[in-house]
Amino acid sequence: MRDVLDDLYERWSRGEEVGVATVIATSYSAPRPPGTTMIVAADGTVSGSISGGCVEAAVYELAQHVLVEGVPVRQRFGIADSDAFAVGLTCGGTIEVFVSRISRISVPEFGALVEAVHDNRSVALATVIEHPDAAQVGTHRVIWPDTTEFQAATAAREFVHTFQPPPRMLVFGAIDFARATARLGAFLGYRVTVCDARPLFATTARFPEADEVVVDWPHRYLAAELAAGRVDARTVVAVLTHDAKFDVPVLEIALRADLGYVGAMGSRRTHNDRLTRLRAAGLTEDELATLSSPIGLDLGARTPEETAVSIAAEIIALQTDRAGLRLTHTAGPLHDRTTNARRPRCA
Repeated sequence: MRDVLDDLYERWSRGEEVGVATVIATSYSAPRPPGTTMIVAADGTVSGSISGGCVEAAVYELAQHVLVEGVPVRQRFGIADSDAFAVGLTCGGTIEVFVSRISRISVPEFGALVEAVHDNRSVALATVIEHPDAAQVGTHRVIWPDTTEFQAATAAREFVHTFQPPPRMLVFGAIDFARATARLGAFLGYRVTVCDARPLFATTARFPEADEVVVDWPHRYLAAELAAGRVDARTVVAVLTHDAKFDVPVLEIALRADLGYVGAMGSRRTHNDRLTRLRAAGLTEDELATLSSPIGLDLGARTPEETAVSIAAEIIALQTDRAGLRLTHTAGPLHDRTTNARRPRCA
């Protein structure tokens, strides 16, 4: 979403009008969750995806029509529609899409919205999707959290799209496994920080995919980030230092914080030694139960790249409360029918 938002901002800044298609409701095996956005510029350029390929040709035409006519469109695509197969929604799900037009005139505060997201603040864009006055449908307003306006927004009349800064991934230990993990974390949309106390290894040249590389003791850096409020329940931590003098102090802090995921690399022997040290430091069994160690899912991974995939797979499985089994060996729907929101890990 970050790339789509930045693309939309660039066009907004140049005074262009852009057709914005947003998924406002889904059911059953819909491929993408509400809030997923695709933009279509006047020159025909497309950014983003709302259905992984399904129905996008039809939505593209709707967006071009909205750009020309200026009248917003609300369209439902689903298995019950006679043209569902023709437009490509063959997965058995239903999606409802709202297409409107955004410009400097229609959303004069859009620049402030993007600046807020880049400044690691949350903000929302409310779009009127239903109103007795047809002229009000498709209008937008920026609303800020913890305000009476935000509380007054109602889903029956407006679709409120909340924009959050990307979740953070903190990788401790500037080793080859850390580079692969940082690369995959950036690919998944995390804002990645690599931290190591050794300046010889913690360099931007070695970790070009990371958003920042910090030279500091891991526990000291994490404590400072917690104190500053720059980590939250969406933050994932991968401790790859494989050295007790580095990993035990940072794990003491991480396991006592409200984080989305805490994993540590090491063998079974290293894991058992680590638990002994953490118990001696006063951590409770409940706190230790939130530690993913040895880190990752059992994929038979050996290389740094394979290990990074196993770590990412474990993070995703825990966020979605899934066991990480092969789909061919499971039954039932592939997606939660009631919500697409991911839950932070809980013990």
